[in-house]
Amino acid sequence: MAKPGIPKGTRDFSPLEMAKRNYIFNTIREVYALYGFQQIETPAMENLSTLMGKYGEEGDKLLFKIQNSGDYFKGLTDEELLSRNATKLASKFCEKGLRYDLTVPFARYVVMHREELALPFKRYQIQPVWRADRPQKGRYREFYQCDADVVGSDSLLNEVELMQIVDTVFSRFGIRVCIKINNRKILTGIAEIIGEADKIVDITVAIDKLDKIGLDNVNAELASKGISQEAIEKLQPIILLQGSNVEKLATLKQVLAASEIGLKGVEESEFILATLTTLELKNEIELDLTLARGLNYYTGAIFEVKALDVEMGSITGGGRYDNLTGIFGMPGISGVGISFGADRIFDVLNQLDLYPEDAVTGTRILFVNFGDKEMAYCLPLLAQLRAAGVSAEIYPDSSKMKKQMAYANAKSVPFVAIVGENEMAEGKVMLKNMTTGEQSLLAADELLAAVVAN
Repeated sequence: MAKPGIPKGTRDFSPLEMAKRNYIFNTIREVYALYGFQQIETPAMENLSTLMGKYGEEGDKLLFKIQNSGDYFKGLTDEELLSRNATKLASKFCEKGLRYDLTVPFARYVVMHREELALPFKRYQIQPVWRADRPQKGRYREFYQCDADVVGSDSLLNEVELMQIVDTVFSRFGIRVCIKINNRKILTGIAEIIGEADKIVDITVAIDKLDKIGLDNVNAELASKGISQEAIEKLQPIILLQGSNVEKLATLKQVLAASEIGLKGVEESEFILATLTTLELKNEIELDLTLARGLNYYTGAIFEVKALDVEMGSITGGGRYDNLTGIFGMPGISGVGISFGADRIFDVLNQLDLYPEDAVTGTRILFVNFGDKEMAYCLPLLAQLRAAGVSAEIYPDSSKMKKQMAYANAKSVPFVAIVGENEMAEGKVMLKNMTTGEQSLLAADELLAAVVAN
């Protein structure tokens, strides 16, 4: 029989790993709640009509499509089958797909539940998403996103608060990051200035790859999309602009003087950055003109977060998407959001060994089981410990002591309670510290204090 396995780009998680992941989710959840966000969930699968066309051509290729149940060949002609056109055939017998992100399903949710929502609506969502991507370090086919979005408000204060959330979350994790910000209006203005306004999507997709493939390859990709050499040359000093945020904005005001939409993007960025400087963020925030974020639905401010002490791709991203609900029949609803990449954050915390001890500790105390009488004596003590919030368990079988101690070691249990005839006669418990090896004979009412104090 073949050894079982899992699909590439997916992972199993052990109890220890799940404790670490829950620390991540709970930290993000707590910060979201501090800012008034409420949690929702949406189905793992959506209608393909909901997903297709929302992520650009590259995104559509990465959608996992779900084969229809029943006779999915019904209605297909022999000619269509023999054509071997995968895209066309998939459209015929796949009506559903796994969600690519949480933002498009959220937009669908807003449209479907509009009458129930009080705008502005601040939601957060922590669920898995799927992408038919090539697995590599830091890139998975199944991974969790932790999103927060505000819809129904044009105020740039939303962008400011989202950046505060990012700063707070990573400060709690102890991860040093650089928060990168740009604006799609600035990028649109740049495309206008260099005479390639109709190529804005190709330009943003290409320059978004700058840190991955380098300037020469970006320029080659721009040329392959039909962008003139003159326009590419004009683009170079803009995307490589250096200096402080204030200096970059000052330069952009001059460069984009003839572009109304470009200047609007500069104005929005200036407000966000200036407001954040008054709030004394713990992490660096940088205006980065190479940041484009490839998704087509962004229309204003865009964000991306990079860890400073680990080689890793973006660990958080997001932006303003004024037009997203319009494609579902509800125009005029503006939105802005961020998404924490929980799986990449998990990898960063592992590499930097930043998990607090109490976040990954499981059972605090194990009671050794010597038999029915001893078990009956221990069960009330277990109940008292659990009622006080202490994770406690008793070995289920009256096995050899060596086996029970090995179990405690395997689970990294810090304390073992030993109760035999002598301890029962005295109404006490022998508590062993598994780290130091020290043993203490304690009264039942002293047990809780001893476990909690260490």
